[in-house]
Amino acid sequence: MRVYLDNAATSWPKPASVYDAVTQYMRTIGASPGRSGHQQAMEANRIVYSTRRELAAMFNAPSDDHVILTMNATDGLNMVIKGLVTENDHVLVSSMEHNAVTRPLMGLADRMGLNVEKIPYDPVLGMDPAEVKKRIKPATRCIVMNHASNVSGICLPAADIGAVAAEHGVHFIVDGAQTAGIVPIDVQEMNADAFVFTGHKGLMGPQGTGGVIIRDSIHLRPWREGGTGSQSSNDRQPDFLPDALEAGTPNTPGIAGLLAALSYIRAVEISQILNHERRLRSLLRERLQGIAGIQLISGGLEDNAVGVISFTIDKKDPAQIGSDLDRR
Repeated sequence: MRVYLDNAATSWPKPASVYDAVTQYMRTIGASPGRSGHQQAMEANRIVYSTRRELAAMFNAPSDDHVILTMNATDGLNMVIKGLVTENDHVLVSSMEHNAVTRPLMGLADRMGLNVEKIPYDPVLGMDPAEVKKRIKPATRCIVMNHASNVSGICLPAADIGAVAAEHGVHFIVDGAQTAGIVPIDVQEMNADAFVFTGHKGLMGPQGTGGVIIRDSIHLRPWREGGTGSQSSNDRQPDFLPDALEAGTPNTPGIAGLLAALSYIRAVEISQILNHERRLRSLLRERLQGIAGIQLISGGLEDNAVGVISFTIDKKDPAQIGSDLDRR
């Protein structure tokens, strides 16, 4: 029997209701939401609105219209970073950020003199909020950090770091790609000005879905302009949420699947999902530690981690390890 262990990249299999929702949308609705007043377009609009409402409830967004739908977390992080920072700003990040954070920032550093500072991140212990506080400068515009590492699985003390950011008037941006749908999240308690998530990992939705929760404490310049279905006679991008930050026809079949996944998660409860993942992670760590030649990279604090384990094998290339496991 083949076992799929690549959920940190994309969760699979999805709940059956997700497949059904995508198929039903494609076969029976198929229209663009918000672009017309006919029945199919109105039903498409209802699906998008319902998804926005479910996400707002899950993450305690300020309101439904503060949920910005995107293609994935990378899309959302580009939206936030490029819509916020300006020339010569100082930005703090952890030393273990995903390329979805690092590459947009370094691209801006090359083009406009952005000053990006990396804070040491212990793969076992995570991040010390006191270290973050020490590195804040007058020019610090924002702190951008993953909620949980896709390498170690360790969760950052997001609420504590968010409190430090709020104390110093610095924007706090959280990459929740590895925690959304797995860890209970309240963006208000976290003091996250922007919380970015993807739909195809812990939320168990289709690829091509995701979003950003925006709080009133942050204003983003639109980085993508175009059709919104509102104020079509105006040749300027609308200035109200979510339309200001959503342009172009969305992946509505994927959003329909995401809505079904959110309903599934609500029925199961996130706390149960998290406990289950932590039990599996603990079991896997225990068994791997008993195998000669395996070196664990991930931290051992199960009560502060998601279901991510990284390891190497002596003198073996990681790509070869993956291929061997797949074949055998």
